[in-house]
Amino acid sequence: MQISARNQLKGRIKDIKSDGISSEVTLDIGGQEVCSTITASSVNRLGLKVGDEAYALVKASSVMIMK
Repeated sequence: MQISARNQLKGRIKDIKSDGISSEVTLDIGGQEVCSTITASSVNRLGLKVGDEAYALVKASSVMIMK
């Protein structure tokens, strides 16, 4: 699969919290955490489990930088 997103961060799933409709997936990326909220059905369809390798794809227009 090819995708145009250039900001691709590879990590391991550290935690998945679900309320049955939506899920918060936390990735550990080299000691830093990235969280994403996706549908619970997407977690099931992708077969996501704690410990799995996964990627966070970040849309550049949604990223803020702080110093």
